Amino acid sequence: MSSGHRLGRRFGWLWGAYGASALGTWLAFGSFELIAIRVLHSGPAEVAVLASVGAAVGAAAAVPLGPWVEFRRKRPVLVAMDLVRFAALLTIPAAFALGALTFVQLLLVSVVVAAADITFRAASGAYLKTLVPAEHLLVAGARFESTAWTTTIIGPPLGGAAIGLLGPVATVVADGVSYLLSALGIRATGGHEPPPERRGAARMRASDLLDGWRYILADRTLRPLFFNTAVFNGLVMAAQPLLAVLMLGRLGFTPWQYGLAFAAPSIGGLLGSRLARPLVTRFGQHRVLVGSGALRALWPLGLAFLGPGTGGLLLVMGVEFGLIFCCGVFNPVYSTCRLERTANDRVARTLTAWAVTTKGATALLTALWGVLGALLGPRTAIALAGVLLLATPLLLPRHTRANPTTTEAAPGHV
Repeated sequence: MSSGHRLGRRFGWLWGAYGASALGTWLAFGSFELIAIRVLHSGPAEVAVLASVGAAVGAAAAVPLGPWVEFRRKRPVLVAMDLVRFAALLTIPAAFALGALTFVQLLLVSVVVAAADITFRAASGAYLKTLVPAEHLLVAGARFESTAWTTTIIGPPLGGAAIGLLGPVATVVADGVSYLLSALGIRATGGHEPPPERRGAARMRASDLLDGWRYILADRTLRPLFFNTAVFNGLVMAAQPLLAVLMLGRLGFTPWQYGLAFAAPSIGGLLGSRLARPLVTRFGQHRVLVGSGALRALWPLGLAFLGPGTGGLLLVMGVEFGLIFCCGVFNPVYSTCRLERTANDRVARTLTAWAVTTKGATALLTALWGVLGALLGPRTAIALAGVLLLATPLLLPRHTRANPTTTEAAPGHV
């Protein structure tokens, strides 16, 4: 990003903490599944349960945490969630060393980590609004996005090398340590964070659990954006296991070719994130949001035409590059729009509801597309996902209104 936009030392520590944890996550990409297969000798059904049920249960467990986070200082919550993930992940190498590691433990750890991830993201969005002026939120979001794609490029190859040399448990240790480094970085941000204002009853009510969804559905900009991202992300992720089956099975691609097909195109995300702010400056937030959101839906259908050999590999890389480039532009713009549209006292609940819904939709659609892949074949199921994705631009907001920055402007506020 441009050096002319200095967001301060405190943001620098937060950015560094994010980079450390993101790198750790990508170093350990797929490590749970590898441990289940290689160490615990789990079958396909157990691996599928680990990949989907853990995330879904973790999302459900995070639902009451949104209202809880809203009325607490965010920095201690961020540090606590990092330490929870650090402690949970380190139970795996400890149990492995003692010969006591079980599938149930892997599943429980995945649930804890998933719930902590959602809570962390909700608190970090609220905390970011206290660190960065509103006019610089897009700059901050683009920096996070570029960091995410950079770690996506370098993390899996390094993680794969570490797994080859030391085994999959070693990358879990690295991931755990990355959360400890993140906690130290967030702790180092320092500064004074004013306590959030607590309204009404001091104790959380059952109705508070739905506040995030009520807020989203009451806003004419957030509502379509919410459905668009949930459906788009769910359909894209639902097709990934089928694409793996098609490439690694019927078409005979090697694991390194499969990894290269998705790692190399991540450069597109880095480029897109760097273009997000200049494009918004020139064309406006709404045009870039709708344009990049529509363009990203055009690419996945191309995967239905995948064939073997070098041509097939280049096709996957080209489709993924185009998709990831558009997502690299869209993601920071949509994240900025979402933060701007959300009143300060509703950020944690709104982001929690958003993440819970997205994870739940992804788990549901992944399971459904697994069934469709078995009935229709992976290529047909991938094509069906691509066709449905073409309709997702219809869910993008038609306009953006003035942003509510105070409690009084919040829709559905009670």
